[in-house]
Amino acid sequence: MPIAFAPLNESLTIVKILLEDSVKKRLNSLGLLVNANIEILSKTSGNLIVLIKDSRIAIDKNIATKIFVARREDQNV
Repeated sequence: MPIAFAPLNESLTIVKILLEDSVKKRLNSLGLLVNANIEILSKTSGNLIVLIKDSRIAIDKNIATKIFVARREDQNV
């Protein structure tokens, strides 16, 4: 599911990032990588604040619809 539709305060794993290489490279430098653990702290008008590796990062709603995540317990299947 896109991270924009994921629930708050749940442990998630990034499974796919569908963005241009330049944007993906910038997100990678911030720690947003495939298989990275992430948690959504807040949502406001579609924009997100996420927790990744003890850092809080703001994600625009347009980018949030192109980052796909799964719940951590779903990864054990």
